[in-house]
Amino acid sequence: MRKKSGTKHGNCHENGRNGSEKLVFYIRKYALLLLIGGSGYGMIELLWRGRTHWSMLLAGGLAFIFFSVIAEGLDGVPLLFKAYLGATGVIIIEFLFGVVFNIILGMNVWDYSDLPFNLLGQICPLFAAFWFVLSMIFIPIAQLVNSILRRLSRANLPAVRTKSGS
Repeated sequence: MRKKSGTKHGNCHENGRNGSEKLVFYIRKYALLLLIGGSGYGMIELLWRGRTHWSMLLAGGLAFIFFSVIAEGLDGVPLLFKAYLGATGVIIIEFLFGVVFNIILGMNVWDYSDLPFNLLGQICPLFAAFWFVLSMIFIPIAQLVNSILRRLSRANLPAVRTKSGS
């Protein structure tokens, strides 16, 4: 009989899966989170600015993966603190993407140079506050996605099984 790993959230480790099944599960999980986050970020940009850039889809996907990690890893921690961490993560992602795509590659995806207290025109307090509010919305959504994926994993549905598990 296999011993349960004792993980708090009942993820695929408790289902007695082998290493390759776990790997496939996590690849699918993070690909789905990347897709959800990229789509969401892109929609926000389209609504806010009327346009987006492919790099923002990647940034949004990475941000949503970070929200998922926060939601799962900090269960029981107040949402305000999670939102602070989430906003900080998005600002770091935005800054790094801004330096690469706007400054180094000269793509001019965005420019906050006209906003007060900006850092190299890539991040500013106004959008940090914006991401704090959005983190309060998207971290619970990421938590819901995590919960759904755990339930699917436990049910061994084809969407989360490998060929060897079918």
